[in-house]
Formats: sequence, structure tokens, C-alpha cells
Amino acid sequence: MTPAELDRKVRRLDNDVQAIYELLAAISATQTRHGNRFGELDARFDAMDVRFDTMDARFDTMDARFDTMDARFDAMDKRFDSVTSSLDQVLTLLRER
Repeated sequence: MTPAELDRKVRRLDNDVQAIYELLAAISATQTRHGNRFGELDARFDAMDVRFDTMDARFDTMDARFDTMDARFDAMDKRFDSVTSSLDQVLTLLRER
């Protein structure tokens, strides 16, 4: 290999190395941007998680209230059955007279 060919080959390799460094720098910048974006998304998901926890607590409170109301309605249903039975007895007695 002549010195001119060797010099050309060295310059080509140097250019290739420089191009690789430029590509690596671009990749690194892209990774940094992605990392920043992931950080932003993580913060948003954390905020959503807090909101969902708050909503879950509110739904648990509502569920407890509905359970209480359901128990009260069951008690009222029993009372209505008792009243209906009593009225049936009164009607039976009145018809027998």
C-alpha cells in the first residue's frame, strides 16, 4: 500500500469514526429526551394514582352507606310484612262478624 493510499484509508477511517461519534451523540440526546419524557409520564401517572386512591376511598364510603341503607330497607320490608299480616288479620276478623 502506498503512502497516499494509506493516508486516504486513515482519513476514511477517521471520517467513519467521527460519523459514529455523531450518531452516538444523536442517540444519547434521543435517550435523554426519552428519559425526560418518561419522567414526566411517571409524574402524571403518580398524580392519577393519587386521584384513583381518593376516588376509591369515596366509593368505599358510598358502598358503606348503601349497605346501611340496604339494611334499613330490609328492616322496613319486615315491618311492612308485619303490618300487612296484621291488616289481613283485622280484615279477617271484620269479615267474620
